[in-house]
Amino acid sequence: MTDKHPLTPEEISAIVDGFDPIDWEEIEMMAKLPPSQRYLVSLRKTEIIRADLRNKLKEDFPELSMPEINMKVLRSLTPVCMGKSYTEPAYYGSLC
Repeated sequence: MTDKHPLTPEEISAIVDGFDPIDWEEIEMMAKLPPSQRYLVSLRKTEIIRADLRNKLKEDFPELSMPEINMKVLRSLTPVCMGKSYTEPAYYGSLC
């Protein structure tokens, strides 16, 4: 068994070499949008994430009502600190 060690910057660079973290097509598309519509892109992406999580929760917990599902979605996406350093997410399973 090998011991784990933190990666050096050189090792990290070798791993991610060739990855392009910037989506140039999306940046060009957003640059062409008027300023009043640029914020809609992130809102749409956020709503897609919420809808995917809501659908997964509905599949896994069919006995819950829609308000209960929505509360689980809210709990999953909102950090809450009430007397402890973290709260557990509402859903632990794989979202795939």
